[in-house]
Amino acid sequence: MKNLKKNNSRRNFIKKTCISGTCFCGFLSVANTGRAEESANPEKLLMQQWISVLLKSIDDNTKVSQQILKNCAQVHFQHLEMEKILKSFRGDLDKFNTFLENEWGWKIDFDKESGVLLANENKDYCVCPMVNQEKGVDSSILCYCSEGFAERMFSFVTGHEVKAEVISSIHRGNNTCIYKVQI
Repeated sequence: MKNLKKNNSRRNFIKKTCISGTCFCGFLSVANTGRAEESANPEKLLMQQWISVLLKSIDDNTKVSQQILKNCAQVHFQHLEMEKILKSFRGDLDKFNTFLENEWGWKIDFDKESGVLLANENKDYCVCPMVNQEKGVDSSILCYCSEGFAERMFSFVTGHEVKAEVISSIHRGNNTCIYKVQI
């Protein structure tokens, strides 16, 4: 009973630190690497495996777990300096959608009347830098981080808060990742 209490306490600590954004000591260094380097570097592989266990431990799809991963998007967004990248698109969603299609290879379908935008990454693999295709992180809960990233991107461009939802995901058995964004 004592070990169960200790494990629950540890799990709650990890959830609380992640939700507050303070448990990303390994996230930034893992996100900086290429796939070949990841599998060759045992320390980075250790971090990915550690994170994978963490994610599988919170992969209960509760609102708290979902919010933890959405909050993780902030770290990646800041690391990539997305505000600098997106600055020229601020207030011009059509220009940004064209950029996504031409530069990132996405397929965009935007119904201006309803304000619903479907953003298809148009790739047959997960683009998340936390995923190691060979070993390590592989969890559908990562999709909530992607939702958070999409919300931050489109919110910055439009100048107001938007809601994003992953409606198709490689990690959920689909052929590509698609976001539904309510503008």
